[in-house]
Amino acid sequence: MKNSLETRLGLFAALIVIAAVLILETLGSFDGIRGGKRINARFNTARELKEGDRVKMAGVEIGRVEKIRIENNKVKVMMKLKEGAIVKIDSIATIQFAGLMGQNFVSVDFGSPTAKVADDGSDIQSTEQADLNAIMQKLDNVAGNVDRMTASFSGDKIENILGPLTDLLKQNQTNISGSLSNMNRISSQIADGKGTIGKLIMDDTLYTSTLATVSNLQDTASDLRATIADAKTVIADAKAGKGSLGKLLTDDKLYTETTESMTNLKEILQKVNRGDGTIGKLVNEKEFYNNAKLTLQKLDKATESLEDQGPISVMGTLFQTFY
Repeated sequence: MKNSLETRLGLFAALIVIAAVLILETLGSFDGIRGGKRINARFNTARELKEGDRVKMAGVEIGRVEKIRIENNKVKVMMKLKEGAIVKIDSIATIQFAGLMGQNFVSVDFGSPTAKVADDGSDIQSTEQADLNAIMQKLDNVAGNVDRMTASFSGDKIENILGPLTDLLKQNQTNISGSLSNMNRISSQIADGKGTIGKLIMDDTLYTSTLATVSNLQDTASDLRATIADAKTVIADAKAGKGSLGKLLTDDKLYTETTESMTNLKEILQKVNRGDGTIGKLVNEKEFYNNAKLTLQKLDKATESLEDQGPISVMGTLFQTFY
């Protein structure tokens, strides 16, 4: 190839065309030519978002920001999607940061699996991310507060705060040392199994007694379970009509005989009340009562006359009395 002027001009023009294509691709200028749906999202603030910034789903670019405008006190972001990109109607858009140098992009989530696909020109939901500038301002305020706090504890102020505490420790050094010695001695006695607490902690007798008590409780529980099982067996047999108790509870013959006996007793009492039969007459007729009363009176007179008479006279008197 000849190194002529025409050759150099051709190479320069080709480089210009390649650079222009790369710049247009970076800025997303070819998206207007390509096919694809357009969707919209409304935010309170654009957060330095620019036209041509990327639209991503799960980190994968699916389109570019086409236009940004203000409508009804909201920032309307119009996005052009690539051919074949699928966005659901309930997907949520968020303006996020790609880095600390101000790069922004719109992140769109998958949405519900059962939701329908957003139509061309549809509006999807949006959510606001924390403002990086506000976060940095809060961090700066926190750093300033920490700096002021550390400055307040420097120099003489620390001495002023710790001075009374140091004096208190110096004045009570003997008492503090004695208390620590007592605590050390008490802990040593406990470790050696001395004293009430030491025996409770170190002596195996308490453990053995507790274990025996638990064993007795387990035996009692076993006996109780056996007793309950026996009671259930007795109740089941009684319900089934087994044994004397079961027959008494379930046999209709006893009920029938009891009912008949009560009926007969009722009839007898009714006859007695009407004066039927011997017992009825004894209970209801006054003549029997009068005769019995008269007989008792005669017997009383006869006993009075017997006191002053001999045996023969007694027989005669009794004969005369009753006949």
